[in-house]
Amino acid sequence: MKKLTIIAFLTAAVVIVSCSDVKRKPNSIYMPDMAYSRAYETYADHSEETKKGNFSYNNMPVTGTIARGEEMPFALAKDKLGDTTNYVASKAVKSPIDSLSAAELTQAERLYLINCGICHGKNLDGNGPLWKDGNGPYPAAPKNLLTLNMPEGQMFYSVTYGRNLMGSYASQLNRKQRWEVIYYIKSKQNATKATAAAPAAKEGDAATAKK
Repeated sequence: MKKLTIIAFLTAAVVIVSCSDVKRKPNSIYMPDMAYSRAYETYADHSEETKKGNFSYNNMPVTGTIARGEEMPFALAKDKLGDTTNYVASKAVKSPIDSLSAAELTQAERLYLINCGICHGKNLDGNGPLWKDGNGPYPAAPKNLLTLNMPEGQMFYSVTYGRNLMGSYASQLNRKQRWEVIYYIKSKQNATKATAAAPAAKEGDAATAKK
């Protein structure tokens, strides 16, 4: 009985010790690369390994790449308060859109009416519901977009970051939609210029015919 008691006691002691929370660090590890992965693991912290030169990953996208859904990038950042460097530089930026289909132009017009028409008017003449010939709630007349002499890149800068009393529309319109709206505005400006030039051309032809 005594032997059985001793054996049972020793067995219980071994079980208790083996099940304890005491952490042990072995003197050596067989195949350590399997125990501690050196491969990149998503969301893992590799800062220490990066310092040691084992990794060169910094969680930043490769320079020059474009994130999915971020087509038509605009390289100019918003100017700091009181600075106009990038606003002036935006004059040289050309629109990546050189043409729109009839359906796309209709969509661009719809986007204009939803986001811009309330101030600049459905006819782009600056007489939207907020101005309403001076009888609306807006204290200052919005710009007449038909006669606005502004390069398309500068228009994109203004729509993206806001300018003077106009706020940014970057959250309402993605980059492609902003360029499409600007294309629509430019097409209306060109149509207005062509209409104004037509009578002058007719008068010139009539004068030439009399001679």
